[in-house]
Amino acid sequence: MTTSNGPMTPPPASSDPTEIDALRARLEQLLPGAVDDLKDLVRIPSIAFEGYDREPVRRSAQAVAALLRGAGMAEVTIESVADGAPAVIGRTPAAVGRPTVLLYAHHDVQPTGDETAWTSAPFEPAQRGRRLYGRGAADDKAGVMAHVTALRLVGEELAAEGLGVTVFVEGEEEAGSPTFRPFIEAHREALEADLIIVADSANWAVGTPALTTSLRGLVDVVVEVRALQHAVHSGLFGGPVMDSLTQLSRLIATLHDENGEVAVEGLARSADPSVEMDEADFRRDAGVPDGLELSGGGPLTAQLWTRPALSVIGIDAPAVRDASNTLVPVSRAKLSLRIPPGESPDSAMAALVTHLEKHAPATAEVTVHEGEKGKPYSARQHSPAMDLARSALGDAWGTAAVDTGLGGSIPFIADLLEVFPEADVLVTGVEDPESRAHGVDESLHLDEFARVCLAEALLLRRAGSLAQDDS
Repeated sequence: MTTSNGPMTPPPASSDPTEIDALRARLEQLLPGAVDDLKDLVRIPSIAFEGYDREPVRRSAQAVAALLRGAGMAEVTIESVADGAPAVIGRTPAAVGRPTVLLYAHHDVQPTGDETAWTSAPFEPAQRGRRLYGRGAADDKAGVMAHVTALRLVGEELAAEGLGVTVFVEGEEEAGSPTFRPFIEAHREALEADLIIVADSANWAVGTPALTTSLRGLVDVVVEVRALQHAVHSGLFGGPVMDSLTQLSRLIATLHDENGEVAVEGLARSADPSVEMDEADFRRDAGVPDGLELSGGGPLTAQLWTRPALSVIGIDAPAVRDASNTLVPVSRAKLSLRIPPGESPDSAMAALVTHLEKHAPATAEVTVHEGEKGKPYSARQHSPAMDLARSALGDAWGTAAVDTGLGGSIPFIADLLEVFPEADVLVTGVEDPESRAHGVDESLHLDEFARVCLAEALLLRRAGSLAQDDS
């Protein structure tokens, strides 16, 4: 992707090339083992969604705990709260008067979807070229391994300097983090930190790092449309009665205008970003077929980061191969609404429900079931911690980091900021635009993974002096 007029800050001139080269050389020795460990994690189908076997999630937590112990963490435990998936907490406590850095990642993964659509089995990692394919290879087991590898690189010297490091690896992020807030409140003392690094985002492009400074929030609902008490013959009753699936489709069509803009009244927008991406790159990364127009209008980054986006992500209706000549009595759809920084999830939910109820047809019963609500996030653009992150990223990649937004959501960041209001939060990541997180053939670029590990090691090395400068 290319940028124009973007907030790209060169790394500071004080970076020591000799120090960086020495650390990079040590990293080269550790990388083969780190990739092997990542492959082992990918082989565990740790899907925390309801209806899936929870044993692999427990096994994944145990594997992460073993990795943290092997990386030299002084205290490692597997914890959970009522009805929650197992999370791992590793701690090397700070010396008196020294700061603590909290490293976050998650070990659970998305379901695979149709496994026959994958080029290789989703839970058997496969390397093709410089990419490692498999579910969780990028999101977010590579984030787990970035933390582990950084600790293998510099953990001993950090402990000698008295810097506290805590690693928190969640087990249900992909399932919406349903017990995240109770968990961090129950373990507040163990998780308290001065700086929090969340490794669950994406970089700008292969070869160009990014620091995520904003995230959209999330609202979702299930809308149910009932036209009949039971299915009836389409020839005998079709005409006076319109089937539920057609009526659901008509209701869904009211959510966007003729240009593809979200048509739900009352939703907020944030200001357009100052950085833009190349349309050809976006089309390639998104997999848009040649010849198709894009929806909406305005800068792509605005549409992706600072404006609402509304999608139908699932429909309950008969499959084509199972269809009979009957009128479908009831249909359901799940709608996912991404909301920009500055928008309230409660307000967005109310606006979406109001729209669906207002446009409900008189020929059907419409019921809206409210689902998940996640807050958006906007970072302080200029702070010592943000500058520290830009410096480490720039040194690791050899090119300046781009400040970016992210169209996806990480709702728990708002909880972290509320429970730990004094902490700085940095959002980094291991993905790139070709990673296809959540999709078929998810992958990790191994050269980018190495740079992420180096950047985090540099950041940890410098975190102690940053805190001293702030004191």
